[in-house]
Amino acid sequence: MTKPSLLERRYAVLGKHSPLFYDEPLHIVRGEGVWVYDVDGNRYLDVYNNVPHVGHCHPCVVEALSKQAATLNTHTRYLHENIVRYAERIVATFDASLSMMMLACTGSEANEIAIRMARAHTGGLGLICSSDTYHGNTASVFELGTIFNPETFSPAENVRTVPPPDSYRALHGLEGEALANAYAAEVQRAIDSFTHAGIKLAAALFCPAFTNEGLINAPQGFMDKAIKKVRAAGGLYIADEVQAGFGRTGHHWWAHQWDTVVPDIVTLGKPIGNGHPMSAVVARADLIEEFGARGMYFNTFGGNPVSCAVGNAVLDVLENENLMQNAINVGNYVLTGLEKLKDKHDVIGDVRNKGMFFAVDMVKNRATKEHAGDEAKRLVEFMLKNKILISRIGRNGSVLKMRPPMPFTTEHADLLLATLAEAFQSL
Repeated sequence: MTKPSLLERRYAVLGKHSPLFYDEPLHIVRGEGVWVYDVDGNRYLDVYNNVPHVGHCHPCVVEALSKQAATLNTHTRYLHENIVRYAERIVATFDASLSMMMLACTGSEANEIAIRMARAHTGGLGLICSSDTYHGNTASVFELGTIFNPETFSPAENVRTVPPPDSYRALHGLEGEALANAYAAEVQRAIDSFTHAGIKLAAALFCPAFTNEGLINAPQGFMDKAIKKVRAAGGLYIADEVQAGFGRTGHHWWAHQWDTVVPDIVTLGKPIGNGHPMSAVVARADLIEEFGARGMYFNTFGGNPVSCAVGNAVLDVLENENLMQNAINVGNYVLTGLEKLKDKHDVIGDVRNKGMFFAVDMVKNRATKEHAGDEAKRLVEFMLKNKILISRIGRNGSVLKMRPPMPFTTEHADLLLATLAEAFQSL
Protein backbone atom coordinates (compact mmCIF):
# COMPACT_ATOMS: atom_id res chain seq x y z
CA MET A 1 0.00 0.00 0.00
CA THR A 2 1.29 3.47 -0.92
CA LYS A 3 1.95 5.70 2.08
CA PRO A 4 -0.44 8.67 2.01
CA SER A 5 1.11 12.03 1.23
CA LEU A 6 1.20 14.82 3.79
CA LEU A 7 -1.48 16.60 1.76
CA GLU A 8 -3.76 13.54 1.86
CA ARG A 9 -3.20 13.20 5.60
CA ARG A 10 -4.05 16.89 6.00
CA TYR A 11 -7.27 16.50 4.04
CA ALA A 12 -8.21 13.54 6.22
CA VAL A 13 -7.93 15.46 9.49
CA LEU A 14 -8.38 19.15 8.53
CA GLY A 15 -10.74 18.79 5.56
CA LYS A 16 -10.35 19.96 1.98
CA HIS A 17 -11.61 23.47 2.70
CA SER A 18 -8.87 24.43 5.14
CA PRO A 19 -7.10 26.96 2.89
CA LEU A 20 -3.64 26.47 1.41
CA PHE A 21 -1.57 28.81 -0.75
CA TYR A 22 -0.65 28.00 -4.35
CA ASP A 23 -1.76 25.35 -6.85
CA GLU A 24 0.86 23.00 -5.43
CA PRO A 25 1.02 23.64 -1.65
CA LEU A 26 4.40 24.63 -0.28
CA HIS A 27 5.87 22.42 2.47
CA ILE A 28 8.18 24.66 4.49
CA VAL A 29 10.14 23.43 7.49
CA ARG A 30 12.41 26.30 8.56
CA GLY A 31 12.65 30.07 8.56
CA GLU A 32 15.40 32.61 9.16
CA GLY A 33 15.16 36.36 8.68
CA VAL A 34 13.40 37.02 5.37
CA TRP A 35 13.91 33.45 4.13
CA VAL A 36 11.97 30.20 4.46
CA TYR A 37 13.15 26.74 3.46
CA ASP A 38 11.10 23.86 2.09
CA VAL A 39 11.39 20.17 2.92
CA ASP A 40 13.89 19.68 0.07
CA GLY A 41 16.17 22.48 1.27
CA ASN A 42 15.11 25.06 -1.33
CA ARG A 43 15.26 28.66 -0.11
CA TYR A 44 12.44 31.15 -0.75
CA LEU A 45 12.49 34.92 -0.30
CA ASP A 46 9.48 35.74 1.89
CA VAL A 47 7.82 38.89 0.57
CA TYR A 48 4.42 38.04 2.02
CA ASN A 49 4.42 37.12 5.69
CA ASN A 50 4.00 40.06 8.06
CA VAL A 51 3.49 37.86 11.11
CA PRO A 52 7.26 37.27 11.57
CA HIS A 53 7.46 41.05 11.73
CA VAL A 54 11.13 41.36 12.72
CA GLY A 55 12.15 38.27 10.76
CA HIS A 56 11.56 34.55 11.02
CA CYS A 57 12.93 33.10 14.26
CA HIS A 58 14.70 36.27 15.32
CA PRO A 59 17.22 35.17 17.97
CA CYS A 60 16.25 37.93 20.42
CA VAL A 61 12.60 36.93 20.28
CA VAL A 62 13.39 33.22 20.54
CA GLU A 63 15.65 33.84 23.53
CA ALA A 64 13.04 35.95 25.33
CA LEU A 65 10.35 33.33 24.75
CA SER A 66 12.55 30.43 25.86
CA LYS A 67 13.88 32.16 28.96
CA GLN A 68 10.44 33.18 30.24
CA ALA A 69 8.84 29.84 29.33
CA ALA A 70 11.50 28.13 31.43
CA THR A 71 10.75 30.44 34.37
CA LEU A 72 6.99 31.07 34.71
CA ASN A 73 3.87 31.24 32.59
CA THR A 74 0.51 32.19 34.12
CA HIS A 75 -1.93 34.96 33.11
CA THR A 76 -2.92 38.55 33.87
CA ARG A 77 -4.67 37.80 37.17
CA TYR A 78 -1.31 37.82 38.93
CA LEU A 79 1.06 40.75 39.13
CA HIS A 80 4.01 40.46 36.77
CA GLU A 81 6.54 43.02 35.54
CA ASN A 82 6.45 41.75 31.92
CA ILE A 83 2.74 42.48 31.57
CA VAL A 84 2.80 46.00 33.02
CA ARG A 85 6.00 47.00 31.23
CA TYR A 86 4.68 45.81 27.89
CA ALA A 87 1.41 47.70 28.29
CA GLU A 88 3.30 50.84 29.29
CA ARG A 89 5.53 50.63 26.22
CA ILE A 90 2.64 50.04 23.82
CA VAL A 91 0.36 52.85 25.01
CA ALA A 92 3.35 55.24 24.92
CA THR A 93 3.34 54.94 21.12
CA PHE A 94 -0.27 56.22 20.88
CA ASP A 95 -2.02 59.53 21.36
CA ALA A 96 -2.28 60.38 25.06
CA SER A 97 -6.04 59.73 24.97
CA LEU A 98 -5.42 56.06 24.17
CA SER A 99 -3.93 55.25 27.55
CA MET A 100 -5.09 51.73 28.45
CA MET A 101 -4.99 48.30 26.85
CA MET A 102 -6.37 44.79 27.15
CA LEU A 103 -4.52 41.69 26.03
CA ALA A 104 -5.88 38.74 24.07
CA CYS A 105 -4.63 36.01 21.74
CA THR A 106 -5.82 36.78 18.19
CA GLY A 107 -6.74 39.72 16.00
CA SER A 108 -10.24 38.26 15.68
CA GLU A 109 -10.62 38.32 19.44
CA ALA A 110 -9.28 41.86 19.67
CA ASN A 111 -11.88 43.05 17.15
CA GLU A 112 -14.59 41.13 18.97
CA ILE A 113 -13.66 42.88 22.23
CA ALA A 114 -13.62 46.25 20.45
CA ILE A 115 -17.12 45.69 19.07
CA ARG A 116 -18.42 44.59 22.47
CA MET A 117 -16.81 47.65 24.06
CA ALA A 118 -18.35 50.02 21.50
CA ARG A 119 -21.78 48.47 21.84
CA ALA A 120 -21.62 48.58 25.62
CA HIS A 121 -20.64 52.26 25.61
CA THR A 122 -23.04 53.54 22.97
CA GLY A 123 -26.01 51.27 23.61
CA GLY A 124 -26.12 50.74 19.86
CA LEU A 125 -25.68 47.65 17.71
CA GLY A 126 -25.00 49.08 14.25
CA LEU A 127 -21.58 48.62 12.64
CA ILE A 128 -20.21 50.26 9.49
CA CYS A 129 -17.36 48.69 7.50
CA SER A 130 -15.92 48.66 4.00
CA SER A 131 -17.58 46.51 1.36
CA ASP A 132 -14.25 44.78 0.59
CA THR A 133 -12.90 43.93 3.99
CA TYR A 134 -12.05 41.25 6.54
CA HIS A 135 -11.59 41.66 10.28
CA GLY A 136 -11.59 38.13 11.74
CA ASN A 137 -13.38 34.88 12.43
CA THR A 138 -15.58 35.27 15.52
CA ALA A 139 -19.34 35.39 15.02
CA SER A 140 -19.71 39.16 15.34
CA VAL A 141 -16.55 40.02 13.42
CA PHE A 142 -17.17 37.59 10.56
CA GLU A 143 -20.38 39.46 9.77
CA LEU A 144 -18.07 42.25 8.57
CA GLY A 145 -15.95 39.90 6.42
CA THR A 146 -17.16 41.01 3.02
CA ILE A 147 -14.04 40.32 0.96
CA PHE A 148 -14.29 36.53 0.84
CA ASN A 149 -17.75 36.43 -0.72
CA PRO A 150 -18.41 39.90 -2.15
CA GLU A 151 -20.84 38.69 -4.80
CA THR A 152 -23.10 36.78 -2.41
CA PHE A 153 -22.46 38.66 0.84
CA SER A 154 -25.64 39.78 2.55
CA PRO A 155 -24.80 42.03 5.49
CA ALA A 156 -26.30 41.17 8.84
CA GLU A 157 -29.14 43.35 10.08
CA ASN A 158 -26.72 45.31 12.26
CA VAL A 159 -24.07 45.83 9.53
CA ARG A 160 -23.92 48.41 6.75
CA THR A 161 -21.12 48.46 4.17
CA VAL A 162 -19.68 51.45 2.33
CA PRO A 163 -17.52 51.58 -0.82
CA PRO A 164 -13.78 51.54 -0.09
CA PRO A 165 -12.44 55.12 -0.41
CA ASP A 166 -10.37 54.33 -3.48
CA SER A 167 -8.61 57.18 -5.28
CA TYR A 168 -7.61 54.94 -8.21
CA ARG A 169 -11.07 53.59 -9.07
CA ALA A 170 -12.67 56.82 -7.92
CA LEU A 171 -16.37 57.01 -7.13
CA HIS A 172 -18.25 58.85 -9.92
CA GLY A 173 -14.87 59.76 -11.46
CA LEU A 174 -14.35 62.48 -8.88
CA GLU A 175 -11.06 63.62 -7.36
CA GLY A 176 -9.69 65.69 -4.49
CA GLU A 177 -12.06 67.02 -1.86
CA ALA A 178 -15.08 66.24 -4.01
CA LEU A 179 -14.09 62.57 -3.93
CA ALA A 180 -13.52 62.63 -0.17
CA ASN A 181 -16.96 64.21 0.25
CA ALA A 182 -18.57 61.58 -1.96
CA TYR A 183 -17.12 58.69 0.03
CA ALA A 184 -18.02 60.39 3.32
CA ALA A 185 -21.56 60.78 2.00
CA GLU A 186 -21.68 56.98 1.64
CA VAL A 187 -20.94 56.73 5.37
CA GLN A 188 -23.78 59.16 6.07
CA ARG A 189 -26.06 57.02 3.89
CA ALA A 190 -25.20 54.00 6.02
CA ILE A 191 -25.97 55.97 9.18
CA ASP A 192 -29.29 57.12 7.73
CA SER A 193 -30.12 53.53 6.84
CA PHE A 194 -29.63 52.52 10.46
CA THR A 195 -31.80 55.42 11.62
CA HIS A 196 -34.56 54.40 9.21
CA ALA A 197 -34.38 50.82 10.54
CA GLY A 198 -34.49 51.96 14.16
CA ILE A 199 -30.95 50.71 14.85
CA LYS A 200 -28.56 52.84 16.87
CA LEU A 201 -25.01 53.17 15.55
CA ALA A 202 -22.25 51.62 17.68
CA ALA A 203 -19.10 52.07 15.58
CA ALA A 204 -17.35 52.27 12.26
CA LEU A 205 -14.53 49.72 11.95
CA PHE A 206 -11.87 50.41 9.33
CA CYS A 207 -8.31 49.32 8.64
CA PRO A 208 -6.65 52.76 8.32
CA ALA A 209 -4.44 51.47 5.48
CA PHE A 210 -7.35 49.68 3.78
CA THR A 211 -5.11 46.67 3.29
CA ASN A 212 -7.60 43.96 2.29
CA GLU A 213 -9.24 46.43 -0.07
CA GLY A 214 -5.96 46.51 -2.02
CA LEU A 215 -3.84 48.87 0.08
CA ILE A 216 -5.83 51.65 -1.54
CA ASN A 217 -5.07 55.34 -1.14
CA ALA A 218 -8.03 57.12 0.40
CA PRO A 219 -8.59 60.71 -0.77
CA GLN A 220 -7.13 63.25 1.63
CA GLY A 221 -9.65 64.29 4.25
CA PHE A 222 -11.93 61.28 3.86
CA MET A 223 -11.31 59.78 7.30
CA ASP A 224 -11.79 63.08 9.08
CA LYS A 225 -15.07 63.74 7.26
CA ALA A 226 -16.34 60.18 7.71
CA ILE A 227 -15.55 59.86 11.41
CA LYS A 228 -17.10 63.26 12.17
CA LYS A 229 -20.34 61.86 10.78
CA VAL A 230 -19.95 58.66 12.81
CA ARG A 231 -19.35 60.56 16.03
CA ALA A 232 -22.18 62.99 15.34
CA ALA A 233 -24.45 59.94 15.21
CA GLY A 234 -23.14 58.72 18.57
CA GLY A 235 -20.78 56.06 17.20
CA LEU A 236 -17.12 55.28 17.89
CA TYR A 237 -14.19 54.78 15.51
CA ILE A 238 -12.38 51.43 15.76
CA ALA A 239 -9.06 51.29 13.88
CA ASP A 240 -7.96 47.77 12.93
CA GLU A 241 -4.14 47.89 12.96
CA VAL A 242 -3.74 44.12 12.79
CA GLN A 243 -1.94 44.23 9.44
CA ALA A 244 -0.56 47.75 9.09
CA GLY A 245 0.67 48.47 12.60
CA PHE A 246 3.98 48.20 14.46
CA GLY A 247 5.88 50.64 12.25
CA ARG A 248 5.25 48.94 8.93
CA THR A 249 4.23 52.22 7.33
CA GLY A 250 7.58 53.73 8.34
CA HIS A 251 6.98 57.26 9.54
CA HIS A 252 4.57 56.27 12.30
CA TRP A 253 4.02 53.38 14.66
CA TRP A 254 0.42 53.05 13.50
CA ALA A 255 -1.26 53.54 10.13
CA HIS A 256 -4.01 55.74 11.60
CA GLN A 257 -1.35 58.28 12.60
CA TRP A 258 -1.03 59.32 8.95
CA ASP A 259 -4.40 61.02 9.47
CA THR A 260 -5.39 63.62 12.03
CA VAL A 261 -8.21 61.45 13.37
CA VAL A 262 -7.50 59.71 16.67
CA PRO A 263 -9.52 56.49 17.02
CA ASP A 264 -11.53 55.65 20.12
CA ILE A 265 -10.37 52.02 20.03
CA VAL A 266 -7.43 50.35 18.23
CA THR A 267 -6.93 46.63 17.70
CA LEU A 268 -3.55 44.92 17.31
CA GLY A 269 -2.57 41.42 16.22
CA LYS A 270 -0.50 39.40 13.71
CA PRO A 271 2.99 41.03 13.94
CA ILE A 272 2.60 41.81 17.65
CA GLY A 273 4.30 38.57 18.70
CA ASN A 274 6.42 37.71 15.63
CA GLY A 275 4.43 34.49 15.28
CA HIS A 276 3.53 34.01 18.93
CA PRO A 277 -0.29 34.12 19.40
CA MET A 278 -1.12 37.41 21.07
CA SER A 279 -3.19 40.51 20.37
CA ALA A 280 -4.34 43.66 22.12
CA VAL A 281 -7.01 46.34 22.32
CA VAL A 282 -5.84 49.90 23.04
CA ALA A 283 -8.54 52.41 23.94
CA ARG A 284 -9.55 55.43 25.92
CA ALA A 285 -9.35 54.78 29.65
CA ASP A 286 -13.05 55.52 30.19
CA LEU A 287 -14.03 52.88 27.63
CA ILE A 288 -11.87 50.16 29.17
CA GLU A 289 -12.90 50.99 32.73
CA GLU A 290 -16.58 51.07 31.75
CA PHE A 291 -16.30 47.78 29.86
CA GLY A 292 -14.59 46.05 32.78
CA ALA A 293 -17.10 47.37 35.29
CA ARG A 294 -20.04 46.01 33.29
CA GLY A 295 -18.72 42.45 33.32
CA MET A 296 -15.35 40.99 34.22
CA TYR A 297 -13.17 40.32 31.21
CA PHE A 298 -10.14 38.08 31.39
CA ASN A 299 -8.29 35.75 29.06
CA THR A 300 -6.55 32.65 30.36
CA PHE A 301 -3.71 32.98 27.87
CA GLY A 302 -3.89 36.61 26.73
CA GLY A 303 -1.16 38.69 28.34
CA ASN A 304 0.69 35.86 30.00
CA PRO A 305 4.32 36.53 30.99
CA VAL A 306 5.70 34.55 28.05
CA SER A 307 3.60 36.46 25.51
CA CYS A 308 4.60 39.77 27.05
CA ALA A 309 8.28 38.77 27.07
CA VAL A 310 7.92 38.08 23.36
CA GLY A 311 6.07 41.36 22.79
CA ASN A 312 8.78 43.32 24.59
CA ALA A 313 11.46 41.58 22.52
CA VAL A 314 9.67 42.55 19.28
CA LEU A 315 9.63 46.18 20.39
CA ASP A 316 13.32 45.95 21.32
CA VAL A 317 14.25 44.67 17.87
CA LEU A 318 12.15 47.30 16.09
CA GLU A 319 13.93 50.02 18.03
CA ASN A 320 17.46 48.59 18.19
CA GLU A 321 17.62 47.66 14.50
CA ASN A 322 15.96 50.92 13.36
CA LEU A 323 13.42 48.97 11.35
CA MET A 324 10.93 51.81 10.94
CA GLN A 325 13.55 53.87 9.11
CA ASN A 326 14.37 50.76 7.09
CA ALA A 327 10.71 50.58 6.09
CA ILE A 328 10.96 54.13 4.74
CA ASN A 329 14.25 53.63 2.89
CA VAL A 330 13.56 50.22 1.38
CA GLY A 331 9.90 51.04 0.85
CA ASN A 332 10.82 54.00 -1.36
CA TYR A 333 13.41 51.90 -3.17
CA VAL A 334 10.89 49.17 -4.00
CA LEU A 335 8.25 51.69 -5.04
CA THR A 336 10.68 53.27 -7.50
CA GLY A 337 11.35 49.83 -9.00
CA LEU A 338 7.64 49.06 -9.26
CA GLU A 339 7.01 52.38 -10.99
CA LYS A 340 9.63 51.44 -13.61
CA LEU A 341 7.86 48.13 -14.18
CA LYS A 342 4.58 49.98 -14.58
CA ASP A 343 6.12 52.09 -17.35
CA LYS A 344 6.92 48.89 -19.26
CA HIS A 345 3.80 46.78 -18.72
CA ASP A 346 0.24 47.91 -19.46
CA VAL A 347 -1.14 45.14 -17.25
CA ILE A 348 0.00 47.24 -14.27
CA GLY A 349 -2.65 49.86 -13.65
CA ASP A 350 -1.33 51.31 -10.41
CA VAL A 351 1.39 50.71 -7.83
CA ARG A 352 1.06 51.72 -4.19
CA ASN A 353 3.02 51.46 -0.99
CA LYS A 354 2.79 52.38 2.65
CA GLY A 355 6.31 51.89 3.95
CA MET A 356 7.15 48.18 3.82
CA PHE A 357 3.81 47.23 2.27
CA PHE A 358 3.31 47.14 -1.50
CA ALA A 359 0.41 46.68 -3.91
CA VAL A 360 0.45 46.24 -7.68
CA ASP A 361 -3.03 46.72 -9.14
CA MET A 362 -3.29 44.60 -12.29
CA VAL A 363 -5.75 45.51 -15.01
CA LYS A 364 -6.86 44.09 -18.34
CA ASN A 365 -7.23 47.61 -19.70
CA ARG A 366 -5.79 50.81 -18.22
CA ALA A 367 -8.67 52.90 -19.51
CA THR A 368 -11.47 50.75 -18.04
CA LYS A 369 -9.36 49.53 -15.08
CA GLU A 370 -10.95 46.10 -15.41
CA HIS A 371 -9.52 43.74 -12.78
CA ALA A 372 -6.96 41.21 -14.05
CA GLY A 373 -7.41 38.52 -11.41
CA ASP A 374 -6.39 35.58 -13.62
CA GLU A 375 -3.18 37.31 -14.65
CA ALA A 376 -2.40 38.12 -11.01
CA LYS A 377 -2.86 34.49 -10.05
CA ARG A 378 -0.51 33.33 -12.81
CA LEU A 379 2.08 35.86 -11.72
CA VAL A 380 1.94 34.70 -8.08
CA GLU A 381 2.50 31.11 -9.24
CA PHE A 382 5.41 32.23 -11.46
CA MET A 383 7.02 33.90 -8.48
CA LEU A 384 6.64 30.75 -6.39
CA LYS A 385 8.36 28.68 -9.07
CA ASN A 386 11.19 31.22 -8.92
CA LYS A 387 11.46 30.95 -5.14
CA ILE A 388 9.74 34.18 -4.10
CA LEU A 389 6.57 34.28 -2.02
CA ILE A 390 3.94 36.95 -2.67
CA SER A 391 0.14 36.86 -2.66
CA ARG A 392 -2.87 38.80 -3.96
CA ILE A 393 -5.79 40.71 -2.50
CA GLY A 394 -8.68 42.90 -3.54
CA ARG A 395 -12.24 42.20 -4.64
CA ASN A 396 -11.17 40.13 -7.64
CA GLY A 397 -7.78 39.02 -6.36
CA SER A 398 -6.17 41.31 -8.90
CA VAL A 399 -3.84 43.23 -6.59
CA LEU A 400 -0.42 41.76 -5.87
CA LYS A 401 0.23 41.91 -2.13
CA MET A 402 3.78 42.20 -0.79
CA ARG A 403 4.55 42.83 2.90
CA PRO A 404 7.89 41.23 3.79
CA PRO A 405 9.40 41.00 7.26
CA MET A 406 10.76 44.38 8.32
CA PRO A 407 14.50 43.51 7.93
CA PHE A 408 13.97 43.36 4.14
CA THR A 409 16.90 45.14 2.46
CA THR A 410 17.64 46.70 -0.93
CA GLU A 411 19.55 43.53 -1.82
CA HIS A 412 16.39 41.51 -1.24
CA ALA A 413 14.43 44.16 -3.13
CA ASP A 414 16.68 43.79 -6.17
CA LEU A 415 15.96 40.07 -6.28
CA LEU A 416 12.22 40.73 -5.94
CA LEU A 417 12.16 43.38 -8.68
CA ALA A 418 14.28 41.36 -11.09
CA THR A 419 12.03 38.33 -10.69
CA LEU A 420 8.88 40.44 -11.03
CA ALA A 421 10.31 41.79 -14.30
CA GLU A 422 10.63 38.23 -15.58
CA ALA A 423 7.13 37.40 -14.33
CA PHE A 424 5.50 40.32 -16.13
CA GLN A 425 7.44 39.51 -19.28
CA SER A 426 6.01 35.97 -19.14
CA LEU A 427 2.36 37.09 -19.14
